[in-house]
Amino acid sequence: MAIGFSEEHRALRDSVSGWLERHIPAETVRAAVAAVAAGGPENETARPAYWNALAGQGLLGLHLPEKYGGSGYGLLETAIVVEALAERLTPGPCLPTVLASAVISAATGKAPAELLPGLASGGLTGAVALCGGALTGTRNDDGTLTVDGRAEPVVGGAQADVLVLAVRTERGEEWVALPRESVTVTPLPALDLTRGVAVVAASALVVPAERVLDGLTRDRVSDLAAVLLGAEAAGVAAWCVSAAAAHARTREQFGRPIGQFQAVKHKIARMLVALEQARATVWDAARSAGQGEEAAFAAAVAAVTAPDAAVRCAADAIQTFGGIGYTYDHEAHLYYRRALSLRALIGPSAGWASVVADHALGGVTRSMRIDLPPGAAPVRARLREEVAEVARLSGAAQRRAVAEAGFVMPHLPRPWGRAAGPLEQVLIAQELRAARVRTPHMLIGAWVVPSIATYGTPEQQERFLPRTLSGELAWCQLFSEPGAGSDLASLTTRAERAPGGWRLTGQKVWTSFAKTAEWAICLARTSPDKPKREGITYFLVDMKSAGVTVSPLTEMTGEAMFNAVYLDGVFVPDDQVVGAVDDGWRVARNTLSNERVLLSSGPGRSGAAVPDLLAMAGRLSREPSPAERAEIAAVICEAHAIEALALRVTLKQLAGGEPGAEASVRKLLSTAHAQRVAECAVTLLGAGAVTAADTKLGDAGYWTRAILATRAMTIYGGTTEVQLNIIAERLLDLPRDPEPGG
Repeated sequence: MAIGFSEEHRALRDSVSGWLERHIPAETVRAAVAAVAAGGPENETARPAYWNALAGQGLLGLHLPEKYGGSGYGLLETAIVVEALAERLTPGPCLPTVLASAVISAATGKAPAELLPGLASGGLTGAVALCGGALTGTRNDDGTLTVDGRAEPVVGGAQADVLVLAVRTERGEEWVALPRESVTVTPLPALDLTRGVAVVAASALVVPAERVLDGLTRDRVSDLAAVLLGAEAAGVAAWCVSAAAAHARTREQFGRPIGQFQAVKHKIARMLVALEQARATVWDAARSAGQGEEAAFAAAVAAVTAPDAAVRCAADAIQTFGGIGYTYDHEAHLYYRRALSLRALIGPSAGWASVVADHALGGVTRSMRIDLPPGAAPVRARLREEVAEVARLSGAAQRRAVAEAGFVMPHLPRPWGRAAGPLEQVLIAQELRAARVRTPHMLIGAWVVPSIATYGTPEQQERFLPRTLSGELAWCQLFSEPGAGSDLASLTTRAERAPGGWRLTGQKVWTSFAKTAEWAICLARTSPDKPKREGITYFLVDMKSAGVTVSPLTEMTGEAMFNAVYLDGVFVPDDQVVGAVDDGWRVARNTLSNERVLLSSGPGRSGAAVPDLLAMAGRLSREPSPAERAEIAAVICEAHAIEALALRVTLKQLAGGEPGAEASVRKLLSTAHAQRVAECAVTLLGAGAVTAADTKLGDAGYWTRAILATRAMTIYGGTTEVQLNIIAERLLDLPRDPEPGG
């Protein structure tokens, strides 16, 4: 999925992609490469052959007001187009022109009315000098500006009719829009072989007052560049991920596709993770444009995230292609060159990271608000009345009422949920929060309920679900074994037939809350002679049964949430088998899916989250060092990307779509994110981090405990490596490893 994912945005992208296939074949790109490599076309100002057709589609002015010949949409629609153009590696002045028009549109004065119609129609091309230079100006009595000096490098400058340049004057930095004929433009050799760069020089040039872009600042220009160049970076990364995955599916070495090797599989999966982070942050920056400090924060996050993602994906694509990817005739180096150029133009990540840190430490971040569709109001009104009834109760009575109303897991079918669609689920969460009604803490029960609701008998559902949903029944999960962790299907706990049921024998490990749980879900092998996934059955085990022994496992924190559980001929009656005998793997997959979703939904029991980190940083007796600020910014950018991915999933579902890559990528990022937060906090503590891991000892004890506790988060619920395999195989269609005996 691309930067935009609504039905309208998908249609826009599909239209642009189809147009590109027809009008910009690979030969067009290679012709541009040959021209740039030879020092530029004979006529530098010549338009590409596709230019008039592109302009005729109205794609150059999507973001511009209708009064200037644009379509009156926002920056997001233009970002969608820019991403598609970049994925095709469209050569020429497209991005420079769109950026120039966006910058001019942000100014006041007469220049927008004079220049924007031509830029929107394609009659004019443009370029912006993002890298500054040595242009200086003097204010004249008649309001004109006399300019001298040079700006370099200006991407697209050699083909631009309108050049947007920064000038240092006695008033500070001002911006001007100059016609090409008023300056000297000298092409430079370009790293990006599909788009030229130039030096722009002026000597005693008198700039009319109407060509001064009033109200424009360096920050505003940089933020616009971050969005549009970030969108292009996402397009570059998208091609790299797609091309590398396609190559890995078909290229064989050692008798099998290279995509079957875990090192290659994980490399391409991490490329997809970087791509989706870039898309999510650029999407949010584009949709927040014009919203003040929040927009500046979002643009800075995109500037940190997207260019680095493009460079990384391009480099990893070359590595995946191997020797052929290093040749001049292969497209990979062209995308790598484009990615490197974009990163250089946007500016160093360290500088943008400093902006992110400034905003966050100053209390400015960005909340992810959901724009609800029409029709939400009557649903909200109805729910508000129901929630108000529940809110009048307290304690156990309120928890039971919440469960009976179907508010705990509203997506489940009635009577356990409400068969609620995405919109109703969002509204339920909002109304419960507004009324300060908390749903019961089910812990492991939250993984159990969907499996029993889906595969359990009516008697099992009536017996277990009401008390679990109200938080009155505590569960644990007897899945993992000493020899069957990530490879859970290799479990050896056996279930043998007995009159009226089964007897279970074996050892389980890493069982959370086993000391306090009343019931357990348990996997045991009922048919050892069958393939390993076909001979497993899903049982409900009473933890008070004879033969159940629980032995606490002391974790590195010194605590003992995990346990080993020994089963010695534990009797389980037939009516406590969920699903069919030997078909327990199907039920277990439902449980594991819910486990991974819930484990990735927040910081977990570690308490390691960005608000905690920022609060602690505010209590320090010193200012964080530049290196510490950079790490704070990196953590904040990752958190922002995770939140943007979560919002994209929600909005897709509200629109009737499927979550797609965002959901899996968010799971992977979320499990490691708390670790990174804790590591950052401990770095800030300095020598204070030698304090014991004890939450009663203030910041130091809180965070030393957190850094130990969070190490478990990339292990339980599916290790990072397992999550990478899932992303590679299910989202990128890379080949699975053959499983002996599976």
